[in-house]
Amino acid sequence: MRSIWNGAISFGLVSIPIKLVNATESHSISFRQIHLDDGGRIRYRKVCELDGEEVASAEIGKGYEEADGSIIPITDEDLARLPIATAKTIEIVSFVPADEIDPLQMDSAYYLAANGATAAKPYTLLREALKRSHRVAIAKYALRGRERLGMLRVVGDVIAMHGLLWPDEIREPEGVAPEASVSVREAELDLADALMATLGEVDMASLTDEYREAVEAMIEAKAEGAFEPPSEAEVEPAGGKVIDLMAALEKSVRAAKASRTGGDEGAAEAGEADEAEVTPIRRPPARKRAPAAPKAVGGKKSTASTATAKKATGAGKSTAAPTGTKSTAKTAKTAKTTKTAKTARSAKTAAGAKETAKKTATAKKATTRKRASA
Repeated sequence: MRSIWNGAISFGLVSIPIKLVNATESHSISFRQIHLDDGGRIRYRKVCELDGEEVASAEIGKGYEEADGSIIPITDEDLARLPIATAKTIEIVSFVPADEIDPLQMDSAYYLAANGATAAKPYTLLREALKRSHRVAIAKYALRGRERLGMLRVVGDVIAMHGLLWPDEIREPEGVAPEASVSVREAELDLADALMATLGEVDMASLTDEYREAVEAMIEAKAEGAFEPPSEAEVEPAGGKVIDLMAALEKSVRAAKASRTGGDEGAAEAGEADEAEVTPIRRPPARKRAPAAPKAVGGKKSTASTATAKKATGAGKSTAAPTGTKSTAKTAKTAKTTKTAKTARSAKTAAGAKETAKKTATAKKATTRKRASA
């Protein structure tokens, strides 16, 4: 990578020769201005306002405009001779915990490369010291005609420097926060926590610029002469009026779970009507058990018992009979079986007695005939 600045890191009495290399690059697609009638490019010509002549880049320098409109020429040599220590040096002024740096101050990022073999040892020393201390270095440096503030930190095996805005360059957020007084319930915070936990983490390398990819595909299609204007995409706005915050949070949690698991069921729930309703869960009322059938007295059932048994038997035919009714039907069935068994035993006993009497009568008749013959 090409360096954009050469100098040194001043670390106490240690000086580390380094090269400054851009750590970021822009992939944005740039467009040219053209003449709509014939497609010709529109160019800006650099013209001197005094003589009206076009001026080449090599003949263009810097100048400071005074309040009265007069221009004071400033050369690169003038800037290089300024009596500041940071003209060619990144001067470390302190070491602080990383969380003390406000992200709002973050600006451009650079890699600091060791410049030469002699720079390897002090470069590694500073890198390892930053690692072990879990701190970042705050430094001042001059670049492109102005002194800047920077933060040095370790990225992998190299030292990176983030340009920082000066504290007075950060605007106060006056009039930005909501003016109305709003309170947030614990239940809403719990759902927000659940949504954050469900979304989890993301692999930053997997995020892509879909807009840029679509523009590149359109340009390629136009270049090949195969471009067909697509129908206007109907995109629903991401924001909108919040009707029910709790319902929106619950729906968001379901949608996040569905996207994580890939399940159709969760996606279907998430695709319900926008005005979702939160329905509380109610337990069904407890069913009452039917009273047990009264016991038979003296081997016979009372009239009430018989009626209860018949009613239970009829209810037992239904598949949706309550538990108490089934118990009554079972009791009635048991009583009926017992009565039938007792009746059968009585009939059997009577038949046996009749048979015995018949045999006795036959024996008596036989004895009488025998005596008469004698």
